[in-house]
Amino acid sequence: MPLLPAFIRGLILDMDGVIWKADAPIGDLPAIFAEIRRRGLKFVFATNNSTRTPQQYVDQLARLGVAVEGWQVVTSSLAAADLIARQLPAHAPVFAIGEDGLIQALIEKNLIVLPAESAESAQAVVLGIDRKVNFQKMAEAALLVRRGVPFYATNLDKTFPTPRGQIPGAGAWASVIITASGSEPIVAGKPSTALMELALARLALPREAALVVGDRLETDIAAGQAAHCPTALVLSGVSTRAQAQAWAPKIDLIANHLTDIVTETV
Repeated sequence: MPLLPAFIRGLILDMDGVIWKADAPIGDLPAIFAEIRRRGLKFVFATNNSTRTPQQYVDQLARLGVAVEGWQVVTSSLAAADLIARQLPAHAPVFAIGEDGLIQALIEKNLIVLPAESAESAQAVVLGIDRKVNFQKMAEAALLVRRGVPFYATNLDKTFPTPRGQIPGAGAWASVIITASGSEPIVAGKPSTALMELALARLALPREAALVVGDRLETDIAAGQAAHCPTALVLSGVSTRAQAQAWAPKIDLIANHLTDIVTETV
């Protein structure tokens, strides 16, 4: 088993494929996090999933026996809202295609979220997963972006995991607007670094001391490396050992699951 290097003082943890798979826990989570705390490691969760609020994640983790606080959860919705709020004044109107996680993140940044019927006055367009997406929403977004309104995406994940398999993710829906408008979005989630920078700010650690742990090479590992953090790939999710060994730049740690990273060998 790989050992955690002594210079690591914090963890930036992906969720699906690392903590759970289809909401089923991966390993003995209470024991894993008891060991993380025993070793004095700070930790935050960083997920591309834009649908849930941090509190909803806190509640889900609690049901699995892991007690965390809201500040320890950062999502692509929070990162997107942060990016938009840096560019627009308070109370600016925004057209959002997304669910609770995105809508609440925008409201908390003092932005006004417009319904599709009023979208024409929006000063920004932001898209995440929306399981109630329809033609009107996509058409309004495409019209705005074609007009030159800034276009943001929580992430460009092509698929979204469900118990039945992979379904269209935010990236699949963003591709509709990209095709219709000819414009690429500003991306908040992994592999872009905005989400990583938000996670690092929450940890209050230098980037070289924060290990990014994920199960997807093209998102988690790519984002960690782009942020100049050490990285660890767990094989409990999507990417395989063969893919990880062929990845460049080299990954710092490859482990079967999170337990192997935080538990020392006997």
